[in-house]
Amino acid sequence: MVTERIDQRREAGQRTRDGLLAATVELLAQHGQDGVTLREITDHAGANVSAVSYHFGSLKTLCDSAIEHALELYLDAQMNAVASLDAASSIEDLAAAFIRPMMRALATGGPALAVMRTVARVGIDPPESWGRLTAKFQQSRRDVARKLSAELPGVGDEELDFRIRCAAGMLNWLALAPIGADLAAEPPERIERWLVPMLAGAFRGSPNSAG
Repeated sequence: MVTERIDQRREAGQRTRDGLLAATVELLAQHGQDGVTLREITDHAGANVSAVSYHFGSLKTLCDSAIEHALELYLDAQMNAVASLDAASSIEDLAAAFIRPMMRALATGGPALAVMRTVARVGIDPPESWGRLTAKFQQSRRDVARKLSAELPGVGDEELDFRIRCAAGMLNWLALAPIGADLAAEPPERIERWLVPMLAGAFRGSPNSAG
């Protein structure tokens, strides 16, 4: 019975924490980091101020954690899309999987794209806490490199990693640049038709390139 009550309290605490993260991401996307107040977040999440102190300690830590959480969800979606490919998948298939979360945000627009822009903006000069995700970033690049190396056997590991990081940087820029807003007004099929060849070209590199 005691264990059951403890589990229930733990689950309730996790729900409160998740609700605060979700509310913070949504409000950050709407108002920016300087336009969000603690009261707005707690009202939006249906929580109290003491819950923020308990789970995060401060408004700044909550905001940093919310953006980090949104980034982790993006990475997970990207890694799952890449993992769904099979041995017969082409570089274009890999590019489509790698870019899928961004294409979804562009096609959806509104809050989804605003969240991506918030994450991309903070990612230019990330907080120290993002170091927690270093291993996931590295694993994501290894997953992509493993599939690329089968298609590009003459390209060395260092160059493959460079291409993947450049491709990720292109997506980061796409979220922030005016062209991202222009793309968001296009049909999803056109977004994919334009973006996939661009990213596949970054992966493929020059026809004469070798590691």
